[in-house]
Amino acid sequence: MRIRISFSKTNAMRYTGHLDLFRAWERTFRRSGLPLAYSQGFHPQPRLNLACALPLGFTSESEKLDAWLEQILPLEHIRQSIMKTIPPGLEIHAIEVIDLHALPLQTQVESAIYLITFLDDIPDLDERLNRIKTAEHLPRIRRNKIYDLRPLIEDLTLMNVESGNCWLQIQLSARESATGRPEEVLDEMGIKFEDTRVHRKKIIYKV
Repeated sequence: MRIRISFSKTNAMRYTGHLDLFRAWERTFRRSGLPLAYSQGFHPQPRLNLACALPLGFTSESEKLDAWLEQILPLEHIRQSIMKTIPPGLEIHAIEVIDLHALPLQTQVESAIYLITFLDDIPDLDERLNRIKTAEHLPRIRRNKIYDLRPLIEDLTLMNVESGNCWLQIQLSARESATGRPEEVLDEMGIKFEDTRVHRKKIIYKV
């Protein structure tokens, strides 16, 4: 049986990285008593599959996890079992049954939308954004390799809120070997990641 869990990662788990989030889900299933399936071989691994890595310091309302169980069980039983053991900071929105032969989540991700809140006032924010939007290329180095960040930025939209803070909504490519990162966009704008809050609003999948 293969299930898909839609969930949020809230402030209580903001400083939990991708690997630790995976381990948190493994512990949740183990403590729940649900018959989680494991891979074969000398080092069996839990059959859990997160859609898209979420870096340390980010929150999200759009995460998805696929899990394989050794038995077919009622969804309500699964939900109640997980709710008893899920750690603070993870909030379940929905659980559904998925075809066993459906493609892996990671291969279906196209892009992701992030909401960035600036903690301090940035007087020339419009100018910094315009430099990004009008640039033909934004060469960056990742893992000692040069790449162009500009084509990975699909949209930039600045929004003002009543409290006076500014939000920047960014849509970035999240395809395999073509992933844009919000912190790299912020670095190009000369803004420290520590002076912001980054929240993943939506993951966009192939139709």
